[in-house]
Amino acid sequence: MFSAALLFLLLIHGAHCVVPEIDGGRKMALSPHCVSNPPTLDPASGAGHVEKLADFNTYVSGSLESKLAVLLASDVYGYETPNLRKIADKVAAAGFYAVVPDFFYGEPFNPNRTDRPKDAWLKDHSPEKGFKDAKLMVQALKSKGVSKIGAAGFCWGAKAVIELAKIADVQAAVILHPSFVTVDDIKGVKVPLAILSAELDKKYPPELLKQFDEILQLNKVDRFVKMFPKCSHGWTLRYNVSDPAAVSRADEAHQDMLNWFTKHIK
Repeated sequence: MFSAALLFLLLIHGAHCVVPEIDGGRKMALSPHCVSNPPTLDPASGAGHVEKLADFNTYVSGSLESKLAVLLASDVYGYETPNLRKIADKVAAAGFYAVVPDFFYGEPFNPNRTDRPKDAWLKDHSPEKGFKDAKLMVQALKSKGVSKIGAAGFCWGAKAVIELAKIADVQAAVILHPSFVTVDDIKGVKVPLAILSAELDKKYPPELLKQFDEILQLNKVDRFVKMFPKCSHGWTLRYNVSDPAAVSRADEAHQDMLNWFTKHIK
């Protein structure tokens, strides 16, 4: 489904804009927006708890009795981000078993560590490694009797989720302000996919989102593509909880995500 908001933005930008090419073969690097507005991490945040799952420290919220799980793959700041755990709690309240693994092995990106600049950190914590780890998490959930799994990825985590969607290792996927996701990735998606992006995210302008939508439609993949006006990269996760407008925009995206999982997982 091509959202009215995205169509409106395309009309504003004009039909003759050149769609930027994202070269999947180039060296990956963290863009400045991927690391902007760092959160204050809190290992005690959230209504759930941390336990070992597939050998990863994992924030867990909700009950396994539902047999319906949602895997949340974080941005570069990892699983101790309070807002991410709040999202997991929302997912759990909607009737899912929510899991947020520590795919960074205790080393989320820290902009204050001059000895670990962006490129060095990303070399050790590549999206490809995140995909391999996500597959292990999916296997662990299935071993616990989970019958259906959805996956949502934020920024860095979106790439791992897209790779899961390409091998149909989950039943539905959502990517929110993605990074590293290419046109070729979208061509390979095999499960229902929602793409939630930001108007002010220059890496994923309206023209590229329209291309994603057309590819999914051509491949007969159920989809929901939505661009949020006046929002910047990271708006669903690294928002100011004291700003009512920012909270409202984030809540809208979270609800879109929940609606997608309710449609395809329940």
